[in-house]
Amino acid sequence: MKEFELKYGCNPNQKPSKIFMKNGGELPIEILCGRPGYINFLDALNAWQLVRELSLATGNVAATSFKHVSPAGAAIGRKLNDREKKACFVDDIAGLDDSPLACAYARARGTDRMSSFGDFIALSDVCDETTASIIKREVSDGIIAPGYTPKALEILSSKRNGAYNIIKIDPDYVPAPIEHKDVFGITFEQGRNNFKIDRELLTNVVTANKNFTDDAINDLILSLITLKYTQSNSVCYAHGGQTTGVGAGQQSRIHCTRLAGGKSDNWFLRQADKVLDLPFKADCGRPDRNNAIDLYISDESEYLLADGMWQRYFTCCPDEFTREQKRAYLDTIKGVALGSDAFFPFSDNIERAYRSGVSFVAQPGGSVRDDLVIEACNSFGMVMAFTGMRLFHH
Repeated sequence: MKEFELKYGCNPNQKPSKIFMKNGGELPIEILCGRPGYINFLDALNAWQLVRELSLATGNVAATSFKHVSPAGAAIGRKLNDREKKACFVDDIAGLDDSPLACAYARARGTDRMSSFGDFIALSDVCDETTASIIKREVSDGIIAPGYTPKALEILSSKRNGAYNIIKIDPDYVPAPIEHKDVFGITFEQGRNNFKIDRELLTNVVTANKNFTDDAINDLILSLITLKYTQSNSVCYAHGGQTTGVGAGQQSRIHCTRLAGGKSDNWFLRQADKVLDLPFKADCGRPDRNNAIDLYISDESEYLLADGMWQRYFTCCPDEFTREQKRAYLDTIKGVALGSDAFFPFSDNIERAYRSGVSFVAQPGGSVRDDLVIEACNSFGMVMAFTGMRLFHH
């Protein structure tokens, strides 16, 4: 296939629309089911780059959940504990522990379920039956992977009445070193961002505490690779082999840090006893449960717990999860890793990150206030490395 005609571009009025190879060659993809659109392909191709690079860098299978050209979550294939399984809505999935790929997607989807609603999925390895069984029951637009087992393809092909978008990509495809983009009739040209992210990038430790754990290094690599494919400005929190909060496309660095920190806080709060024990009605669907949890852990829970509202979701009215109780719970969280796609211009980013359990930081450095940022890290006992490499993505 040398070109594929799309229904329309970013919006229905943007026609004609197609994808093709400028050199006239074959596309490195095969569409096995559905008819992916313009934004689907943008998500798919960015997401594939992320999981491929993450898998190569860590030696683990990887998955990501993409929405509007930025990852809602990304993870490597680590087993989930019972709390994590319940928080990710996968505690009933048979064979989960035997499928690292399914564990990776469960984590990637569970990171930020609100943002992942209607996602495009990328897997670093051949999709198996267990992973497909998770995907089948989630609201999702499509998937890209280097292959599918026969049973996985059968499961996914039945999704959305046979219209689910399934793309197979050639894992050996290497794009040209120069890329082009047209904006307002003007063509931009640049070298592809082939910068390699690995352990060597974290050797310039500038804080008094210089003790990176192996888990922290893996989480920082995960964070930085995620940022490489996230719309800038961006900040990413990670813990336990998964992103816990991604803040994308903000004009201000502190707003990125706050946005991602709030998402990270929500991931950990979802694992609190008060949340895991919510008395949902048996017929309350997954999206409704998720929306209710999001409201319950927010500062607007009084709306959910009001008489006439809680009855929609619960068998009895839950006790409030107070601001003080949430703060006490979050104060127990430590060891979170934080990556930034550009330098922190002020120490307020570090102060906000500390409130979300951040202990390890990686950022390019180069601000005129680097000394104040380092001082803030030292005051909290954090470990911070200057990578010297900016990771803007647009």
